[in-house]
Amino acid sequence: MRRFLAFGPAFVVLVACGLVLLLAPTVVRRVSSAHTRAVVEVAQRTLDGEDVLERLNAAVRNIARATEPSVVHIDVYGSGRVPMGASGSGWVFDTFGHIITNAHVVDSADEVRVQYFDGHVTRAEVVGADRDTDIAVLRVDNGADRVPARRATGERVQIGDRVFAFGSPFGFKFSMSEGIVSGLGRSASTPAGRARISNFIQTDAAVNPGNSGGPLVDIRGRVVGMNVAIATANTPSGMTEGQSAGISFAIPLGTIESRVRQILSGGPIESGFIGIRFLDSGGIAAEGKPLGVHVDDVIEGGPAEEAGLRVGDIITAIDDEAVIDGNVLLSIIGAKAPGDIIRLRVWRSGKTLDITSRIVKRPPDTAQRPGENRLWRLFGFALIERERGVFVARIGDGSPAAAAGLSRGQRVESIAGRKVISVEGALEALTRAGLFNGSAVTLKVASDQDTEFKELTLGGEP
Repeated sequence: MRRFLAFGPAFVVLVACGLVLLLAPTVVRRVSSAHTRAVVEVAQRTLDGEDVLERLNAAVRNIARATEPSVVHIDVYGSGRVPMGASGSGWVFDTFGHIITNAHVVDSADEVRVQYFDGHVTRAEVVGADRDTDIAVLRVDNGADRVPARRATGERVQIGDRVFAFGSPFGFKFSMSEGIVSGLGRSASTPAGRARISNFIQTDAAVNPGNSGGPLVDIRGRVVGMNVAIATANTPSGMTEGQSAGISFAIPLGTIESRVRQILSGGPIESGFIGIRFLDSGGIAAEGKPLGVHVDDVIEGGPAEEAGLRVGDIITAIDDEAVIDGNVLLSIIGAKAPGDIIRLRVWRSGKTLDITSRIVKRPPDTAQRPGENRLWRLFGFALIERERGVFVARIGDGSPAAAAGLSRGQRVESIAGRKVISVEGALEALTRAGLFNGSAVTLKVASDQDTEFKELTLGGEP
């Protein structure tokens, strides 16, 4: 019997498959589009019903409204009212007409004009300036009509705190930028040079030339600092020009208030002093010890001795502000005024102590000498000045100085054939002899009571 093949069903299947292949992409696109529209509609309804971001926007707008009336734009002029090509920012300090800005903004200016947020322009006189902290005070006649900025006096910012920078970047007056506190206790160069008293707040708020002198405020619109410097890829320590690279610096409010108080008093600006010499750890904690600054000498009759501070103590904080290195310690103490009281947190033989010390005026011959911290970090020894000459005050275990034969208590008679009678002279002799540039330097030393000297060689290429 003959069989017949039926092609009809197969043909139908082929046609159906072809239609599916042709129409499937269109169907998928329509389904995907419908799903996207549904997602968008749900997201829009959620945003319309959620006010978290709206409340955040409202809060930031209120920070601007509360701060802008206290911000000023500053223009400076030379003789004959010739523009000096520089401008900056400032902020209203009180109702007596005082305005705060950076010293470098008004440096060498013959005339200063300030413009308020409402457009009003008036002349200002420079009351005084302190280049050590880069702080200046101006005065205008119509101060009683202006709104002073609120200040977060006595409070300390923390890393991660949200902050807002105000000023006139590139001449764009009364601008506002936002960021967080990125670091504390920083040292950096400012347009006035390296500030001797810094302890800067580091932020990532956009700060550019023209922001200098403008306030840095917290989430409640209170001043916590003043913009002062910018770091760039070319000069990480800060510079005068350049554009924001996410690293900017501000002078802490505590330093500002202390210096402004002294400037307004009309007397000389005096840096604080407690009577210690120290060894800088360079921000590195010794094994088994906390991060801080090692007390190497306590000056007889000074405030530190009266307070009970001892050689070997490690100062870890001052008034609850962490002391991570010698620059921070110098800045915190130096920014205080004579008569102030500070609280030192001290590590001593495994125990933490709180010691209260008074601040006195720094004697002119007691500043930490340039090169002392570098000498300790690179070669592991420190010098001290006594009545009979210059002595080795401290030696680091396993340091190059120890390997060269130096020991604590030795008297240094000469360096590279040059007699030394002071620590400053010894540091100068070491520098001139090329110790910090890799040269070998000969020191003639003797034990304290020994009259026979021996020669030791320090440094040199390995």
